[in-house]
Amino acid sequence: MKTLRTVAELRAELRQARANGRTIGLVPTMGAFHAGHVSLMERARAATDVVVVSLFVNPAQFSASEDLSAYPRDQARDGAVAQEAGVDVLFAPPVGEVYPDGFQTSVHVGALAEPLEGAQRPGHFDGVATVVVKLLNMTQPDIAFFGQKDAQQALIVRRVVRDLDIPVRIEVCPTVRERDGLAMSSRNAYLEPAERARAVALRRALDAAEQAVAGGERDAGAVAAAARAAMAPYAVEPEYLALVASDTLAPVDHVDGEILVALAARVGRARLIDNTLITANHTNGRS
Repeated sequence: MKTLRTVAELRAELRQARANGRTIGLVPTMGAFHAGHVSLMERARAATDVVVVSLFVNPAQFSASEDLSAYPRDQARDGAVAQEAGVDVLFAPPVGEVYPDGFQTSVHVGALAEPLEGAQRPGHFDGVATVVVKLLNMTQPDIAFFGQKDAQQALIVRRVVRDLDIPVRIEVCPTVRERDGLAMSSRNAYLEPAERARAVALRRALDAAEQAVAGGERDAGAVAAAARAAMAPYAVEPEYLALVASDTLAPVDHVDGEILVALAARVGRARLIDNTLITANHTNGRS
């Protein structure tokens, strides 16, 4: 595996592979690798000839009150994990390579960025969209791989790629979970042992929503109430718990067709998100 720091190095490395007709896969990350990241790398390894993993903690998607400086970083460990997963190129640029002096262009996302995470973190998705477009332009992959845990982000990336005519296929891969159901996240490292036990409240809420719909409940308010009730024993209060259309993120009053149940909650100093896709006839998303 090669570790590269500059766009020029990355493009030179991929130029010959592209000329030889080899397909390129990109897994954009902010590091602190866990099994969820590894699953994306393995999917890229199976689907493409050359696997590029970007490792860049993107300052543009953090607000002044968020945890940029505290975000977990261990590039040596991450490099070993990536190499073990069969990654060909680890692209780990410094901030100045991605945002050089005088940088003043950004990608603004519309309605998809307004609810859920967008309401809690204004400007977050503009920062995400900008860095993703830059990484796609730097790498020019055939396929880019994202996780379903960040469902709103994945939906926005697909919209940006479509709207800006970027020639890449976006593949969204299932959420990887701990044995008790907690979605794997780099921010899980913030959890103290007692907080880790409470954090399973998010998965229990999604379980309750799925069970309510499977039992015939179609009223969105009632499904949300069942989900909130499942969190109560863990003393975890959601920042939001919403039933929305899976393609537009518009709120729904009635479970009809596929919907997304999305939630966020703070447990200790960790801010956690999770989601599941549900239809009126069956559930999906217990990955």
